[in-house]
Parts: sequence; C-alpha cells; structure tokens
Amino acid sequence: MMSSTDSCTLLTCPLSMAYINYLPNLPANVFFVAFFGLITVLQFGLGVWYRTWTYMIAMLPGLILEVLGYVGRIMLHDNPFDFNNFLLYLICLTLGPAYFSAAIYICLGKIVVIYGEGISRFRPRTYTRLFVSCDLLSLILQAVGGALASSAGDGDTGESDTGVNIMIAGLAFQVFSLLVFMVLASEFAFRVRKSPKSENDDFTSLRKSPKWKVFLYCLALATITIFIRSVFRVAELQGGFSSALANNEIDLMVLESTMISIACICLTVAHPAIIVGHTWGSL
Repeated sequence: MMSSTDSCTLLTCPLSMAYINYLPNLPANVFFVAFFGLITVLQFGLGVWYRTWTYMIAMLPGLILEVLGYVGRIMLHDNPFDFNNFLLYLICLTLGPAYFSAAIYICLGKIVVIYGEGISRFRPRTYTRLFVSCDLLSLILQAVGGALASSAGDGDTGESDTGVNIMIAGLAFQVFSLLVFMVLASEFAFRVRKSPKSENDDFTSLRKSPKWKVFLYCLALATITIFIRSVFRVAELQGGFSSALANNEIDLMVLESTMISIACICLTVAHPAIIVGHTWGSL
C-alpha cells in the first residue's frame, strides 16, 4: 500500500501525521529484540534436547513474531511514516501471544494425566483440542484482519477499518477463550484439592516436589499476564490508532512488552521438560 505519508520524513512532516505519534524508544525495543531472541534460542534448544515437539512448535512461532514486531518498532523509530514498518509491528505483536496461549493449553492436558483422568470433568485431550481450536480460530481472525488492513488502498478507510475490526474480534475471542480456560483450570484445581487421593500413582513424587509447584505457579502467572495483555490490546485497537492509548509507549511497554516477557520467562524457566523430564512427550 502506498500512503500519502510514505514520502514524509521527520524533517518534512509533523509527527502527528505518522502511524504512531511518537518515536519508539530505541534502547527499549533493541532490548526486547535481544530478549525474545534469547528466549527463542533457549526454547529451541530445550525442545530439541527433550523432544517436546508440540510445546516447541507452539512457542517458536510466537517468539519469532515477537522479535519481528520489535524490529518493526525499531524501524518505526527511524521512519514512523512507513506503513510497512507499522504493519510489521502491529500484526506481529498482535499475533504472537496466541501461540503462547496454545503452549499453556497443551500443558493442561498433560497436567490432568499426571493427577489422574478420573479427577477431571473432561478427558485430557478434550481440554487441549478445545482450547487449541479456539486459539486457532482467534489466530485466523487476527491474520485475516491484518491482511485486510495491510491490503487496503490509499484512502480506503472502509477496508482498513474492516480489517481492524476483524482483528479486534479475534483478540476479543482470545480473551473469552482465556477466561473460560482459567475457569475450567480453576475448577480442575478445586477437584484435585477435594479428591482424597490422586488416581495416578506414577507421579506421586513429582506432584510433591517443589519444582512441580513452581511449574503450576508459572503457568498460572503466564496465563494471567497474557490475559491482561490481550484485554489491553482489545482496548487499544477499539480506541483506534489515533487514540491516546494507542500512542502511549509507556502503556504498551507495561501492558504488552512486560506482560509477555513475564509469560515467556515463566514458560521457559518452568519448561515442562525441565520439570517432568523426557517422559513429558509420552504423556
């Protein structure tokens, strides 16, 4: 798409004409490129070493999108009038966290097996299939919305707005899915507490270990931070690109960057294979 601002520079046009009305902080965005790049390497190494293919496949695309999104913000620092730079930032950072949600959904099914299927309301694979399917639908909506927004012609605000609205719908569905997931995960935790005895004695020592508690707390924290971030993104897009929320870098750094960083730290430090070992893949 060629926009009327594509020929603008910081010397010839006011910043108010740019796609974001501020210059992204360069050191902060370079830090996040390096941070998510490091997490990508760690996740790849752990995934290959322990052969946790499904978990790795869920995490890596999201991490790569995070890296690309912050590269887009670095490029916006140099040229905030370039639509492609803006799209790289917007679409990549919007899509990325949905993959981390999928990794969490995969973990719940395994957790049910470790405690015993008889305790759960649903079969382990039901949780995984249900929520990963919801995540996939959310991703499709966000991707379609991003594609429409990126293909809108100059001045075609109708198609651009349609694309943004579809992205909002995808994000809103992601928020709803996460909320339902948290309710069902909490309900399963309540059932575990009420159950006098686990039905799976193979993992008794694991369940009593401190590292297992760390794993569960990390999953809970990652879920909450992704939820907070997703609510923020819905509010940001709902207000439009010219809104105060969409043009406040501090809000974005706190409610987007920090929340997703915490989630990725949790999902890496408490990597399921580190906690469970090579048996994770066979659960």
